[in-house]
Amino acid sequence: MLCGTVQAAPTSADPTVVVTDKGAVRGAIRNGVREFKGIPYAKPPVGELRWSIPEPATAWSGTLDATKYKSSCPQAERYGIPESSDNEDCLHLNVTVPNSKTWRGRKRAVIVWIHGGAFVGGSSALYPLDTLAKSGDVIVVSMNYRLGVFGFTAHPAFEAGHNGGYGLEDQRAALRWVKQNIAAFGGDPENVTVAGESAGAAGVCMHILAPDETAGLFQKAIVQSAGCATPLPTVEQGSKTGQKIAALVGCSDDAAALTCLRGKPVKELLAAAATVAGSSIVTFLPVTGTKTVPLPGAQALKAGKFVKVPMIMGGTRDELRLYVAYAVQGGQSITKDNYSALLKDTYGKNADSVVKKYPLSSYSSAPTALGTVWSDFRSDVGINNCIYLETSKLIRKSAPVYAFVFGDRDAPPVTKDPGFEMGAVHSSELPYQFPHFDNTTKIAGPDLKPASQKLADRMVAYWTGFAKTGKPRAPRSPAWHPFRADFMVMNLAPRKLGYFNASNAHNCKFWKTLYPEVLTQ
Repeated sequence: MLCGTVQAAPTSADPTVVVTDKGAVRGAIRNGVREFKGIPYAKPPVGELRWSIPEPATAWSGTLDATKYKSSCPQAERYGIPESSDNEDCLHLNVTVPNSKTWRGRKRAVIVWIHGGAFVGGSSALYPLDTLAKSGDVIVVSMNYRLGVFGFTAHPAFEAGHNGGYGLEDQRAALRWVKQNIAAFGGDPENVTVAGESAGAAGVCMHILAPDETAGLFQKAIVQSAGCATPLPTVEQGSKTGQKIAALVGCSDDAAALTCLRGKPVKELLAAAATVAGSSIVTFLPVTGTKTVPLPGAQALKAGKFVKVPMIMGGTRDELRLYVAYAVQGGQSITKDNYSALLKDTYGKNADSVVKKYPLSSYSSAPTALGTVWSDFRSDVGINNCIYLETSKLIRKSAPVYAFVFGDRDAPPVTKDPGFEMGAVHSSELPYQFPHFDNTTKIAGPDLKPASQKLADRMVAYWTGFAKTGKPRAPRSPAWHPFRADFMVMNLAPRKLGYFNASNAHNCKFWKTLYPEVLTQ
């Protein structure tokens, strides 16, 4: 037990008041849970703290109102999602606790959820935590962290040890806050599961890959739609992006760039970052070669230089059809006439082999075909099913890993109808864990269909059971054992729940022949 950890359960007769190491917070009771929102876990990263590792929050007097979410971190609107912010005072977290007395005499398991958003967007306010907390009888924590130009940009002027990793360091500061304070909410600081989706899942990967910084902060991990073995840029490569942004805002002198950049308005930096990124979804990937992320994922996993904890690992069946939809909505033409050319843009010299393996005649449309190919494998984006399997194969040698593919093609749409078959696209599993998730703070997504709701109940049971014991177990559901072979992947789909061969389904042996340097296992 860490020295100074807050040990006591709530000292007030009021169950909505909890005393943290920085002061008391007052939450609210809603829908069978106690919610504490907007608790600062670090100082606002402004002025001299912009592009610096986070510092612990300042203590306060009195009782802090913790009934409402605080601001999301700076971000521009993207992909038609109407969420944006220019407020840097954003390093807050939220704690949701089941409102029952079952915790007395024991400590609840804890899930720390990291939101996604391509490293440039998203917010903890998009994810209602009550279903996971109440159904699984666990405590759920979520947080905001610096994004894009503020959280995932490297530059030669930034401090070398954590260059390009400030968003990840924010997440780790939140994990340290949990270690320090969660017992006051009735949680077990020695039974923490770090979990996330998309960029949030990549964050989980990066924490696993940095054992010197993160060992002891969590005991289990859940990765939804990110491959820890994905090739990543070096800090030197990532710094080129930072220099381009700096040049656009008049800070091209590397020697004076840090002071110059710290003086620029948030909106100006966001606009420059958007210009540099263009339509790319990988501009702000985490960089390797620092204390924050010492080694590329595959290298670290092969060498056993990672945090060896039980993991759930996987993604959705039709991941990148979502980004094909975004392209179509943005006006890009994807037809039978340019299908081969688009594949060449992605796969270069391998395009002819890919066209033969994925002929248009096998699909209902060119966008559906392109999205299927991308979802199976592409080396430049870590959101694909063969990289998930590669990660599982590397991890299984040192720690138990439970592999899955979410395949419910009746999942609610996560974007406007693009005019082609979407299926189980990227982020389509989120309403199954966070009811009515719609990627906005309205949380106004539709109810799930009956068969999908039954699957959602089982998924919540698997996830929260794993958080408690390190083994995903759900009542009246198939047993889920650690991944040992290609056919031991859990197919999360109505009426098909059970093992299937994900390697065959996503043609991973074919892709390995084309990319043996990435798919080595």
